Amino acid sequence: MAAPRASVGAYLKNNMRQYGMLLALVAIMVFFQIVTNGTLMRPVNLTNLFLQNSYIVIMALGMLLVIVAGHIDLSVGSVVGFVGALAAVMIVNWHLPVALVVVASLATGVVIGMAQGYWVAYWRIPSFIVTLAGMLVFRGATLWLLDGQSVGPFPQVFQLISTGFIPDVLPDIAPLFGMARFNGTAFVIGLLVAGGILALATRARARAAAHGMADEPFAFFVGKNGLIALAIAYISFLLATYRGLPNVLITMAVLILAYMFVTNSTTAGRRIYAIGGNEKAAKLSGIKTERLVFLSFANMGLLAALAGLIFAARLNTATPKAGVSFELDVIAAVFIGGASMSGGVGTIVGAVIGAFIMGVMNNGMSILGIGIDYQQVIKGLVLLVAVIFDVYNKSRSA
Repeated sequence: MAAPRASVGAYLKNNMRQYGMLLALVAIMVFFQIVTNGTLMRPVNLTNLFLQNSYIVIMALGMLLVIVAGHIDLSVGSVVGFVGALAAVMIVNWHLPVALVVVASLATGVVIGMAQGYWVAYWRIPSFIVTLAGMLVFRGATLWLLDGQSVGPFPQVFQLISTGFIPDVLPDIAPLFGMARFNGTAFVIGLLVAGGILALATRARARAAAHGMADEPFAFFVGKNGLIALAIAYISFLLATYRGLPNVLITMAVLILAYMFVTNSTTAGRRIYAIGGNEKAAKLSGIKTERLVFLSFANMGLLAALAGLIFAARLNTATPKAGVSFELDVIAAVFIGGASMSGGVGTIVGAVIGAFIMGVMNNGMSILGIGIDYQQVIKGLVLLVAVIFDVYNKSRSA
């Protein structure tokens, strides 16, 4: 027998932890759209918003798994700087092929993650200490590698990692509508993604209903997924009127989908959550906790290396200061997105939402001319509120 359906208000109240940050992101975007006189959602600024936050979003995916497993990684910002510096030296100074440099850089990130994960997983050294040491080591290694100077510029093919756009393969219809430009391919891809999300959501609901597990009110289901599809279509339209879809946006989308699949539909993903929830119980149940912790740090190293390549490609140079304080933005994004400090709780979607909350706030405050000092204060308060919100929800449901 199916469970009685709750009202939309009651459902939202019971699932505030899940939807609270999404509502906060919408509210923040509406606020800055109003106070910036529409600048926030202009196509050029929207493109910059994706480019500026791509490396934070990418690292947040890996950081979520580390935090869900009950650990933390403070070295990611330094790894970003080190890998970017290594790539610059290999490309600019040693004149190595870009493809080889990309593979070597990503492999370096994996090795760094494995080295740190080894001490955390198998020697039980607290991750805070291990990665704090890594933060200092790789920041110093970056200064040594660059000799305190910036190295660049990069060849065009390397810059395309971050600043390139998906080419338009459809006929140009911009003149028909009196527009300067319109990337039809970008708009069609956006429509296909929106339609795919609706189809998958409808299929998932039908399966849940067949087993009597569809507790989400139908009106809420329609409204939520309809708004998501419309938002994707509208954003793709705005991007199409500028230069289309950035390469890095496609990279982010593929990674987000891949990590959602890993966390929601694989045994390894579910076991990582079990480790964070109760490591001793997980170990007694036969889960190889050390291996999964080790792999979560190796994965974090890989994504930090990818972020380092993207950041260096966007700046078109490697600098000794690259990646400074990135770890704070990444960790804040994961916690703001609903992850628990004690581990075992958090979602990929929540981490992405948290990253974009930080990104929209940074972008909006910069447009308004708010100084970096006030920006840091405001971001710190937002993080504190998010953690208090998490603790409140826990105590309420206990």
